[in-house]
This record gives sequence, structure tokens and C-alpha cells, in this order.
Amino acid sequence: MKQNIIPCLDIRNGRVVKGKKFRDVQDVADPVALAQQYEADQADVLFLLDIAGDDRTLFLQVIKQIRKETALPLYIGGGIRSVKAIEETLEAGADKVSITSAAITQPGFLKEAVSAFGGERIILSIDAQEVSPGTWHAFISGGKQDTGINAIEWARQGETLGVSEILLNSIDADGVKGGYNIPLHQAIRKQVTIPIIASGGAGDVEDFQTVLTTGKADAALAASVFHYGDILISDVKKALNNVNKDKYEGES
Repeated sequence: MKQNIIPCLDIRNGRVVKGKKFRDVQDVADPVALAQQYEADQADVLFLLDIAGDDRTLFLQVIKQIRKETALPLYIGGGIRSVKAIEETLEAGADKVSITSAAITQPGFLKEAVSAFGGERIILSIDAQEVSPGTWHAFISGGKQDTGINAIEWARQGETLGVSEILLNSIDADGVKGGYNIPLHQAIRKQVTIPIIASGGAGDVEDFQTVLTTGKADAALAASVFHYGDILISDVKKALNNVNKDKYEGES
């Protein structure tokens, strides 16, 4: 399976912003210009996250502009709380929508979304935080509220309901650039067979390699390391190609 590299644009008031552990949010860039830059740098997918949710019209306009200016597949999350919101987002140009809080606060919504639009258009997003050694809970409301739901069980349930992918974000690692949460990703991988998008913690090229091999993820998402030019997506792709080439030659 192809290992996708996915830059994420956190959007607030029509601008790209970034924080640490969901806090300390600062303005970074224009989303359309950044999307074009990432497409030129060989990104596989672009993820747009509406982190405010208070101006849906403006956010949908950003999606439309990026859809017009790039050919990248678009995954969209944040503020997806109704069938109407999914429909509007897909019409604006999204290929898939990602549901986090509403999948938990509105029992039956995830099932309804899969039924209405097909599981191939729906991603279950899980913001996970370690609450005791080896135990992670799913958090909502931008990582502020512990639902008490075991993240591993929730991922398994999402697969059962028919979602196409799991977006797994480690709150503990988010924005810290200390590496992806490998134990978390390994634990989820043991319980689901659908693709896992790893999120939270990328600090260098080796972090991508590790989560896509040792961490068993199928795709790796990052934001600030790409936004600030710390890492080029093309360099990550080159490193992954070298790893895969060495593995192939070693098996031949």
C-alpha cells in the first residue's frame, strides 16, 4: 500500500494557524498559497481542519478555492455535526470528511453518515490522550474533554460501522515535534484493518519513517514542520522510497 504524506492546514478565520497540544494558536499563512506549495512538493493528500467552527461559509469558501487551484485529494474535518454539513463540505470539493466530536456526542451519527454517503467518504477522527500507562481515551471539544471512551475500542467500533480510515491524533505529542506516539499507533493497528492516518508529533524525516514502519500506520499527517519549512515533503518521500527500495532489495 502507498504510504501517503499528508500536510494539514488548521484553518481559523480563513487563515492557516498552528499551536501546541491544541493551545497557543498563532497565524501562519494563506491556505491557498500553502496548498499550492504542498502540491508542488509532492503531497499525496491535503487535510483541512476547521478549528474554530464559527464561520462555516468562509471555511467552505477556502475549500472551494483550494479545490479550484489544486488537484490534491482533500480531506476535511472540524465542525462536521450533521448530514447537511457533510453534504455542503463534499459539494465544496472534499473527497472525504472527518468526524471527531459529533461521532461521540451524537450516537448514531457516524452510522447515519456512512449510510448516507458511503463509508469511503467518511473518516473517524480520534483525538487520543494517555490517561494511564497503555490506556488512551478519546477526547472531544478540541482535546479539552475526556469522554471516558477507550480509544482502541472506539477505533474498532468505527471500523465495524464502516468508516474508510482512522485519523489517529495523539494529544500528548501534538505540535511538540518529539516523534509520533508509536505505542498508541501499534495498539490501534492490532485492533483494526482499515488504513490509519498518524497525526501528532512529527519533528524530523525519521519520525515519518518510524510511524509508517514500526508504528504500522498507512499515512502520516503533519502541520508545523511543513508550514515552517523544517521538513520538505519531497525529502520525506525520497527517504521513504529509499527505505522501501532497500527492503525490496533485501527480500529479493
